[in-house]
Amino acid sequence: MKGLSRLFFVVVVIALGLALIAPGPAPAWSAGKIEKQPYGTTADGLAVDEYTLTNNKGMEVKIITFGGIITSIKFPDRKGKMANVALGFDNLQDYETINPYFGCITGRYANRIAKGMFTLDGVTYCLDANNGPNSLHGGFKGFDKQVWEVTDYGVKGPRVFLKLHHLSPAGSGWTGQAPNPSCPASAVKGYPGNLNTYVTYTLNNKNQIVMDYEATTDAPTVVNLTNHTYWNLAGEGEGAIYGHILKLFADKFTPVDVTLIPTGDLPPVAGTPFDFQKQKPINDGIRSDHEQIVFGRGFDHNWVLKRSSPDDKSMIRAARMFEPNSGRILEIWTTEPGIQFYSGNFLDGSLYGPSGRAYRQGDSLALETQHYPDSPNQSNFPSTVLRPGETYKTTTIFQLRVWRGDDDDLTW
Repeated sequence: MKGLSRLFFVVVVIALGLALIAPGPAPAWSAGKIEKQPYGTTADGLAVDEYTLTNNKGMEVKIITFGGIITSIKFPDRKGKMANVALGFDNLQDYETINPYFGCITGRYANRIAKGMFTLDGVTYCLDANNGPNSLHGGFKGFDKQVWEVTDYGVKGPRVFLKLHHLSPAGSGWTGQAPNPSCPASAVKGYPGNLNTYVTYTLNNKNQIVMDYEATTDAPTVVNLTNHTYWNLAGEGEGAIYGHILKLFADKFTPVDVTLIPTGDLPPVAGTPFDFQKQKPINDGIRSDHEQIVFGRGFDHNWVLKRSSPDDKSMIRAARMFEPNSGRILEIWTTEPGIQFYSGNFLDGSLYGPSGRAYRQGDSLALETQHYPDSPNQSNFPSTVLRPGETYKTTTIFQLRVWRGDDDDLTW
């Protein structure tokens, strides 16, 4: 009897031990994954890699080190069918040579600077005039044309992340590739300061793409960074976005002149085609004879987000967009003061994506969180000046979800 008791005791101990070491149920946040593979080589001979981030729900984001470009975002529709909802190319050469900023990091100054020129602390600086008379997205060789260094990547709990780094030397933004007639002979060429920049892409299990931007400088400079993904929630190559329903959490905008430089005014959107305070289809007003629509050939403007004060840098909701056929919804949150809504006005059918279909006017849109265009020349706009000892930090979140008709309504 004692022997049986001892045997029973040993069996129980072994069973308990096995229970302790046996794999239990996966955590609620079960990990996603990240995979790396070669993508190509630039014309200058630099290797470019592609990283594929996947969360535990199957959402997939592809990023290449050239320009920090998001080349693909795959997400299911209401029926569970996956589709890429970002425009792009399927090869590096097109990204190098003909890319209209698909999916890239834009900088050192996202958006336009009037006449490619600004004055800081009494010194005038000249930049590439690569967009008519103005400088756009950092010039001919902005952040979108750089091969970024990967400093870290992996899985942390419910998050998959990729951290990129680029050191932009003083003088960047001036290539001399084209003359800038507005530039005085005494001006300094290019942006001042060596700008040390980090951008971290994170994909979590809430189907959020979180973009964290950080930069420091060794001399006073200006900086404005964003991501330029072209969205089509029906799917890449699926035609126009005019039926997408959009809401912008903004009650003012920055009207522009004929070269798309802000006038400095901040009028209310009420009573204009720019009023997206209540959701409406994008095609509502896009062909208006309103002067601002004529200047932009559609929407290509900065909206002033509703904030409690000019100094408020809290995370707020900036936009929500719904595509009725697929049921996909995109929500955008940001610490930035503005958002540029660009309705794909300059796509002309000459570019082809992975679907093999031409990208024509209105086949996508960009929603770029940012400081206002031409802020270095507009004293009444929030400042974009960065000085030594300061750290530029902003965060934007793009969250995808699906509406199946059985959850919250879409009256927003």
